[in-house]
Order: sequence, then structure tokens, then C-alpha cells
Amino acid sequence: MHLATLAVATILVVGVTLMQGSFTERWAPASRDQIERAARLLEDRFPKRFGDWEDEQELESDPKELERAGAVGHISRLYRNNRTKARVSAFVVCALPHDASGHTPDRCYPGAGFTVGESEHRLTIPLGDGRAAEVFTGTFVKAGQTLRIFWTYAVDGETPADPLNWIAPTIARIALNGQPSVYKLYAIADQTRIGTSQSMLECENFIAELVPALDAALLAGRESGSTPATPPSAEQPPVTDAAAAD
Repeated sequence: MHLATLAVATILVVGVTLMQGSFTERWAPASRDQIERAARLLEDRFPKRFGDWEDEQELESDPKELERAGAVGHISRLYRNNRTKARVSAFVVCALPHDASGHTPDRCYPGAGFTVGESEHRLTIPLGDGRAAEVFTGTFVKAGQTLRIFWTYAVDGETPADPLNWIAPTIARIALNGQPSVYKLYAIADQTRIGTSQSMLECENFIAELVPALDAALLAGRESGSTPATPPSAEQPPVTDAAAAD
């Protein structure tokens, strides 16, 4: 009886160890070259202009926050809608699945003094190319300021020639497991300034127009086998009123 109990306990320990090792990338299938290549593609190919949106300025990122997010590469920019004049900031990291799944707004924003306003819920955003992106959204509040945040994960398509799949899984650690790398996108609007309905509309429009443009840019980079020093969109004249207020 004791031997049988010991055998079962051993099998359980080994199984849990294997599962945890897989989820934490202890035996990660991705090489360092793979994730660094994905990070370079993100940083070199992320579009500066798409639809009605235009890059207004680069935003500083906290090195400690990037470290906690496991970011191998990242983008942090403020965009302005030329039609509505609304602003949405984009924060994107390229990371291993374990790091991407563990660093969610409900964990990092309270550490910066925010409290949860509207609890996260899932939405589906139709894209201009006929696909759809799954996202989470919620709000975070601090000292009279309310931030509307959308976030989503990008994973590889079925083949290298397919666009990314943008998903919002209930248990991200399981859904992302086995991916060589993950892109995680945050779209953030100051809801205090533009109101609840408008912040929702602006963020949804931002993602609907960004995702097809980003997917096309990343696919072009994969097909070329290299990443340019500057993305094609960067050749356009820069915005001159970056610091202008609404």
C-alpha cells in the first residue's frame, strides 16, 4: 500500500513539475534568436501612421516595468487621431508567454497607485480585413483620473505566411503556452478627458486600424528575412505639433 501511495505521489510531483516547467519556459521551445528576431521586427516595423492615426511622440518606459514584463523588445508611443483629435497611447512588448501572461493591468496598475474602476471584460473588434481581434478592456482610477485600457495578445498564425491571431484568453498562461514569443498590446486613453463612450470608440477604432497595418508590416519583414533600420512609414514627414494640446 505504501509503495503504491509513493508511486502515485511521485507521478503527481513529476507531472506538476513538467507542467510548471512548460508554463514558465524552463524548457522553452523558442531559441533566444527567435524571440530577439520577433522583438526586432516589432521595433523596426511598428507603423507610425495608419488610418486616421499618426504618431505624435515617443513615450518613456520605466526600465523596471519593462524588466517585470519580461520585455525583449517594446514600443511606447502616443498617437493622435487627425479627424477626432483624440489621443491613444500604445504600449507593446515582445516577451515569452509566461512573462506576457503574468503581467496584466490588474497586477501592474495597482502598484502605481491605481484602483480598479470598471472590471475587465472581453470584446470582439471587427478588423478592416474581415478578421476580428479579441480584447480585454477595463478602467483604472487614481486621483481624479480614469484610464481606459484595452489589451490583447498576438500569437502566430497557422503558417509563417498567415497574419497574427489577436486573442484575449480566459487563462492566458495555458492559451499562450508553446508559443515561441508573444506580442502584448495595450491601447490606453484618458477617459477623464473624453468620457466613457468616446474612450471606448477611440480605442476600438485604434485597434481596428492598427492591427491590420501591424500584421502587414510584420509579414513583410518576415518575408524579406530582414528588418530595415527605419520602417517605411517613418520616411513620411514627422509631426511638428507633438506637444500641442487638444
